[in-house]
Amino acid sequence: MNKIRWGILGTGNIAKKFATGLAACADAELVAVGSRKQETADAFGGPFNAPHRHASYEALAEDAEVDVIYVASPHALHKEHSILCLEAGKAVLCEKPFTINAKEAAEVIKVARKKKLFLMEAVWSRYLPVLVKLRELIAAGAIGEVKMVQADFGYRAGVNPTSRLFDPNLGGGALLDVGIYNLSLASMLFGPAKEVKALARLGETGVDEDAAIIAIYEGGRLLVSSTAVRTTTLHEAVVFGTDGWIRIDRPWWRSNGLVVTTHAKGDKRYETPMTSNGYNYEAEEVMRCMRAGRLESDGMTLDETLATLKTMDQIRKQWGLRYPME
Repeated sequence: MNKIRWGILGTGNIAKKFATGLAACADAELVAVGSRKQETADAFGGPFNAPHRHASYEALAEDAEVDVIYVASPHALHKEHSILCLEAGKAVLCEKPFTINAKEAAEVIKVARKKKLFLMEAVWSRYLPVLVKLRELIAAGAIGEVKMVQADFGYRAGVNPTSRLFDPNLGGGALLDVGIYNLSLASMLFGPAKEVKALARLGETGVDEDAAIIAIYEGGRLLVSSTAVRTTTLHEAVVFGTDGWIRIDRPWWRSNGLVVTTHAKGDKRYETPMTSNGYNYEAEEVMRCMRAGRLESDGMTLDETLATLKTMDQIRKQWGLRYPME
C-alpha cells in the first residue's frame, strides 16, 4: 500500500501534536511543512524528518509530492489557507474551529465541492476510542433514551492581548478555542441545535473569557455547557438517559475511559486506551476516506461543521461579539 503523503501548514503547538500522532500511522508519511520563515520550517521539519521544508504556505500548497494538507494556522486564517490548499488540488484537514463563522465555512466547502476534493474539520476528539465507545453504548441502549449532555472545558490562561486567545483579530475567546468541543459532543449525539441561549463575560479585549451555554435539540434534548480561558473548570462530560448516565473520565476530550451507571445494574467501567497521542485517529479517518474515494467523513460531515458554526454565530450575536474581519 502506497503511503498517503502529508503536508502541515503551520508550525505551532497543535501542528507538533498532529505531527507526533501522524508518525504513529503506518500508512502515512509527513513529506512537507510550510511556514512563513525558512528557519521555523527547518526547525519543525527536522525532528519529524520532513524532507520538504517550505518558507511559504504557497510553496507547500504547490508541492507536487503532497496529497493532503493539515491546516494548523490561527483561527482567522483557516479560510484563506484551506482555500489556498484546495485551489492547488490538495485534500484538506483543517483544525477546529473550521473557520471564524458559518459564512466563511460555506465558502471553503463550496471550493472543495467544486474541485471534488476531500475536506474535513479536525475535531480530533471525535475519533478517539472513548467517544467511539460512547457512541456504541448509546446505540446499544445502555442508558435508555439520551436526554441531556453536561460538558465543560475551561482553563486559566494568562492575558496577552496579542495572543490567539485574546486578540479579536485572531478570532480569540473561549468559544472558538474550547467551547466548540462541548458543542461538537452534543452535535455528535443530537444533530444540529434548534435553539441556543448563552451568557458570557467579555474581557478587556472584547472576547469571551468565560461563558455558559444551554442549547436544545430535536426531541427536546439539551446541552448544558460551560467554557472559559480565564477559569479552570472540572473538565467533565456526562450523558444522561432515561435509565442512567455515562460519565467520561476527566479530561473528557482526551480520556482513556468511561463509567456507565444504570438504575438496574449500578456501575460498569470501560477502559479505552489511546495509542500515540490521539491525533493519529483523525489522520487515519482522513486516509480511510481518501482511499475509499470519499470527499468527506460520515462521522464529521461538512454539513455538521457548518451547522455548528451557525450555532456559534448565534451565540456570539447574543453576546454582541463580532470579529473585525466579519
